[in-house]
Amino acid sequence: MKTTTTYAAFVGLDWADRSHQVCLRTADGTRDEQSKLDQDPLALQSWANALRARFPEGKIAVALEQTKGPLVYALSMHAHLELFPINPAMLAKYREAAKAASGTKNDPLDASLLCELLRVHRDWLRPLPTVPAAARELQMLLEARRGLVDQRTGLAAS
Repeated sequence: MKTTTTYAAFVGLDWADRSHQVCLRTADGTRDEQSKLDQDPLALQSWANALRARFPEGKIAVALEQTKGPLVYALSMHAHLELFPINPAMLAKYREAAKAASGTKNDPLDASLLCELLRVHRDWLRPLPTVPAAARELQMLLEARRGLVDQRTGLAAS
């Protein structure tokens, strides 16, 4: 028997190099909230912290088209976010099946479809494994070290 986690909110996040389109729907909501998020570590952290403040007791399910990379790394640092990777081909087929915008890709639509896939068809999806607290702390320390090494290298080159 499969247990189902209860989520406070569902998020579809359509990533891009410069900014991300976000679609959020609360668990008991009927309307999507659309927003944009800069591709910046501080902006991602602020957004994740704002979600924690808005939903202090619940987990938030986040659908995105990646299994690794800077975005997944940044979001996996937050224990209240459960990440669900969606294969881009699956999203393309879902977009085609929905006959949305004649199948053309656009970020707000894709964020909405990611959110809908997660809300309605969660049983099709598997979350990424949770990063233990000690590993998250180690990752943050390594990131800080990497920044210091980059800074040192930059100063040595000048």
